[in-house]
Amino acid sequence: MDVILLERVEKLGAIGDVVKVKDGFARNFLLPRKKALRANEANRKVFEANRARIESDNAARRGDAEKEAKTLEGVTVTLIRQSSNTGQLYGSVAVRDLVEALEADGHKVPKAAIVLDRPIKAIGVYQVKASLHPEVSVTVKVNVARSPEEAAMQSQGVDVMTQMFERDNAGFVEAYDPNAEPGATAEAGAV
Repeated sequence: MDVILLERVEKLGAIGDVVKVKDGFARNFLLPRKKALRANEANRKVFEANRARIESDNAARRGDAEKEAKTLEGVTVTLIRQSSNTGQLYGSVAVRDLVEALEADGHKVPKAAIVLDRPIKAIGVYQVKASLHPEVSVTVKVNVARSPEEAAMQSQGVDVMTQMFERDNAGFVEAYDPNAEPGATAEAGAV
C-alpha cells in the first residue's frame, strides 16, 4: 500500500514522502495514529493544501521537544530495588518505573517516548533512549542498585557485583595443620 507520511517515521521517510509499506503496517499503525494518509489523488491534494500547516506544526513540536531534551541531557535516574546476591532483581524495571522516576525529578516525559529494548532485570547502570519527537531523542542514564550507597559506588564506575565476589574470596581462612587427625579443627590441636 502506498501512503503519504504526515510526520517523519524512523527508517521509513520524512514528511510528504510517498512510501510503499505493507498493508497491515499501514492499517494498524500509520493510519490510526495519524502518521500517514493513503496515497490517492484526493489525499495528495489535501496534503499539498495543508503542507505548510503540517510542517509548521511539526517544527513547533520539534522545538518543544528540543527544549525538553536540553533539560534531560546528562540526567541520571537512580532506582533502588531488591535483588538476589547475584544481582538479579526481584521483578524488573519497566517503562512505567522510569517515567515515574523522571516525573519525580521534574521532567515531563510521555510513556510512549521511552524506548526500552528489554526490561531491566539486574542491578547496574544502563543507557535508555527517550524519543521525545521523531527527530529528537536523548539518552538517560539509569542506575539500578540495592541501596543508595551501592548506587553512589556504581555512579563512580565501580562494578559492585565483582567487588562483592572479590571480597568474599578474601574472607575467612581456617588455619591448616598438616599433622592433624582427619576431621579435627584447628582449635582441637591447640589444646
